[in-house]
Order: sequence, then structure tokens, then C-alpha cells
Amino acid sequence: MITVGRYLVTGGAGFIGSHLCEALLAHQCEVICVDNFLTGRSENIRPLLRNPNFELLEHDIIEPIRISGALAGIFHLASPASPVDYAKFPIETLRVGALGTDNVLQLARQTGCKILVSSTSEVYGDPLEHPQKETYWGNVNPIGPRGCYDESKRYLEALTMAYRRVHGVRTCIIRIFNTYGPRMRSDDGRVVPNFCIQALKGQALTVFGDGTQTRSFCYIDDLIDGILRMFMADDPGPVNLGNPSELPILEFAKRIIAFSGRKLDISYLALPEDDPKTRCPDITKAATLVGWKPKVGLEQGLKKTMEYFQARLQQENRAS
Repeated sequence: MITVGRYLVTGGAGFIGSHLCEALLAHQCEVICVDNFLTGRSENIRPLLRNPNFELLEHDIIEPIRISGALAGIFHLASPASPVDYAKFPIETLRVGALGTDNVLQLARQTGCKILVSSTSEVYGDPLEHPQKETYWGNVNPIGPRGCYDESKRYLEALTMAYRRVHGVRTCIIRIFNTYGPRMRSDDGRVVPNFCIQALKGQALTVFGDGTQTRSFCYIDDLIDGILRMFMADDPGPVNLGNPSELPILEFAKRIIAFSGRKLDISYLALPEDDPKTRCPDITKAATLVGWKPKVGLEQGLKKTMEYFQARLQQENRAS
């Protein structure tokens, strides 16, 4: 699927980035993983360090990045990506979206390679269109608590298209919707790790608002498949990558409880400011362009994810 070559992955020690590095190595590619470990974790890539085709470069991409030798491509994934993270690091989030993106686009221009940049469903804000198509311009509060992430990605998209139009850089923009799976952090703050950890600990599951807000959940393996397919396509994007199977959060909580086999309560908390009421991708474009659609069902994906978090909790208990 992917052309064998030497690839650079920013944010390569993160949840999605580490899975992408692993997939590229499985395709016999050379990988340069760039991460400053603000939110990425060294344990995500520790098994990859034994591979002679894998190189780790600890670097903050808001500073210029210099790579010697040719590159077959760049995957730009670096950014805090959960509300907990970008609430804690709002300035860093804005800087990596602006300065970091500028630096990797310059690197792509200098080396003449293609670059895929990861945007997000958050560019749609609290959407007034449902499901969200790539043609929808969004409903974003630029000064709200989520604005640092939303606007950093909207700027990333604008800058990417400017480099394409002015300098002829070969670019592709993807918009990633809610993705889950092994290697998410336990303290990530997003709904899947929250619910999984609470269920495994026998705690009440915390639902914000009345739980009628919807999300769609894409398993990590499906997302990686979509990323690789889009890199090999000629279309500049943006292209939605996510699972169009939509679920209210309250229903998702009930499924987690049933999956855990425990009798657990649900506690309700105030809905955070600017929390989207709906979030569901229209993936017609990805299906038409590269024949992509999610294959991993929610039950199958949750089983693997719960097993991962169970192992994490056991490690933490042994360490304490």
C-alpha cells in the first residue's frame, strides 16, 4: 500500500503516531519519529527502538527541524489532542499548529517530498450541519476554552493550502474524528479512557450533561489504514476519517457497563463550555477516493481497548 522509503512522523510517540510508526515499519519503511514528549510517551515506542529502521529524534518542532538525506514523505501528527491536554497547554497547542506546521511544511518543500497533515473534526466546532461534510465551514468559538485547539488546526489547514498554492508542495489534509484503542493515556480525559478506567475500577461512569450529545468512535487500526491510503492518493483533501456509526454518550456508557459485566452507576456532571452536541463524519469522500471505510466493530475494538487498560492498571498496582 505505502511506497517503501524513509518517512518522518511528527508526534510519533503519541497514541496515533506510535501506531503509524509501527505500521510503516511493518511495510519495511524507515521511520524517523519526532516528539518532544509533552503528551507523547516513551513507552509507546520503546519496542520500536530495537528495529534498525527506526530512529527517534527528541525535538520540539516549533523550532526549525533539519533532516539530512532524502525523505519519501512526512506525516505531521504533532499536537496535544485531548481537552485535558490543550486546556493545560493552550499556548503550546497554538504554537505547534502554527510554528510547528510551518517548519514541517518548509522541510517538505526543501526535500521535495509529500506531506500529510492531520487536522481534526474540531474544525467543525459545535456543528450546525449533520453529519459533517468536508464542505462545511464549521461553527467555532475562537475565544472559548477549546479555541486554542480548534483554531490551531484551522490555521494548519490554511497554511498547508498556502504552501500548496504558492510553493507547489504536495500536501494532503485529513480530519480525524474520535479515535480510540490501545496506547491512549489513562488520564487522557476523553470519553473512552474515562469510561474504561472507571468501569475497570468499579466506579460510577461520569456523563457530562444529560448524555444526549453524540460521538462516533473509530478504532485505531481503521484510522491508520485510512491515513496510509490517503497519503498514497492524489487528492489534497481535506478528507474526513472516522466512523459514521453515531452513538449518544449515555448509550455508550450503558454499553461499557454491559461490556464490563458489572453493575455500575452513572453520575452526571455539568456539560463543559462549547462541548459539541453532535459529532459524526460523512465519509463519502474517503470511500470514493480510496475505498476506505471502518471495518472494526465497536464491540471488537472495545474488547482490545479494555484489555489494554486492564493490563495498564495491573502494572500500576504492581508498581505501587
